[in-house]
Amino acid sequence: MKRREKAVVIGGGISGKLAARVLADSFKEVIILERDSKAHGPFPRKGVPQGEHIHALLFAGANGLEELFPGITERFNRSGAVKINATQDIAWFHHGVWKLRFNGDYTTILQTRPHLEWHIEQYVKSIPNVSLQYSQMVRNLLYNEEENRITGVEIGEGNTITTIHADLVVDASGVSSLSSRWFTKREVYIPVEKVKIDLRYVTKTLELPDNPDKDWAIKLVYPNPPFEKIGGGISRVEGNRYLVTFMGYHNEINEKEVMKSDDSFIEIARKLPKLDLYHELKYATALSSTSTFRVPNITWRRVDKVKNMPKGLLMIGDTVCRIDPFFGQGMSIAVLEALALKKLLTNQSKPTQNIIDRFHQDAGKIISPIWNMVITEDFRYPDTIGKKPAGLSFQQWYAKNIFLLSSENKDVYHAFIRVMHLLGPTSTLMHPGIIKRMLKWTFSNDRKPI
Repeated sequence: MKRREKAVVIGGGISGKLAARVLADSFKEVIILERDSKAHGPFPRKGVPQGEHIHALLFAGANGLEELFPGITERFNRSGAVKINATQDIAWFHHGVWKLRFNGDYTTILQTRPHLEWHIEQYVKSIPNVSLQYSQMVRNLLYNEEENRITGVEIGEGNTITTIHADLVVDASGVSSLSSRWFTKREVYIPVEKVKIDLRYVTKTLELPDNPDKDWAIKLVYPNPPFEKIGGGISRVEGNRYLVTFMGYHNEINEKEVMKSDDSFIEIARKLPKLDLYHELKYATALSSTSTFRVPNITWRRVDKVKNMPKGLLMIGDTVCRIDPFFGQGMSIAVLEALALKKLLTNQSKPTQNIIDRFHQDAGKIISPIWNMVITEDFRYPDTIGKKPAGLSFQQWYAKNIFLLSSENKDVYHAFIRVMHLLGPTSTLMHPGIIKRMLKWTFSNDRKPI
């Protein structure tokens, strides 16, 4: 099979590593250019400020990751990740009710983001035709204006500038990407969907007292919009530690107050809809300082709609779409995008540009239903600003009743889990049997629609 020559990936985060993994099957040489210095273990990176907070790899993401890196799930488990039954070991308070808990068929893994990313990196570095170059600042894109084509990158600082030419440049550098700045400078218009949510995260690693009666591995207390804006979670991770993350929409969390002391951090748990997290944390021992992260807006750059997109440039991951991280879908979207790229690259007879164009269209199809699900929830808050989806009121009414019914009906909860974990389309929840159950439950026992 004839391979293409060289691909350069800007950004060595998760989406960049995933892209490099699939490109390695089709290109003779793949170079990842990472701004951070080389990590010496599964530790937080400066270039991933969100890395210290609770992360989730949804079922679709976990399955896809195993397909891309056979055996990686076992590597996670051997090095301390926590394997759990996804319907038994999660205590989840959602929209004012606790979800059903039962011994189901789905398992998932709890681990820190650095732990997950470290193992992906070790796998990628074992691929012979992939090189990961650290401490590399990409200054600019090389551009052939006559052909409207990106031909490589400039790297370096000051007077030390080096050029790398490539047949394909992949921008996986994140929401403040090089390509987005390049487009602005050259007045290339990319439609952007933006929703202002003013989300704030605060996280601390803690040790919890031994409790033989503890019947959960992760406990989540979500806010019930529009009046409740703060939620939180406790997740067991490798090393028998617990990550505790609180989040607040529309600047509801006072960062300065939280940072004063360990007690100030734990006091946030008193503001949650349930005091369960506070009771778990009041005798905890802090193992880290408090880390914070802000997401003022979620954005979706509609690369799939750009008419004069320069050739030779592929955008992936947060470079295209930063989703509301509270729903834990970002890493799984990156995996699904990598799988879509892998499928396209198997056809070596197609020109590289055809693959790029088709990938951007496919990525849009992956993102669209997830984006709609997320903003349907974000717009439950009146302070959220952005373009509202059609039929918003009905979608919110229907979704809320599904959430509530999933606290009582196992079949509905199963369907909800499949949609939430990106294993099935949102239309799964519109199956006639589910609609019938939902309507019967909603209007029975003098229950009024919500």
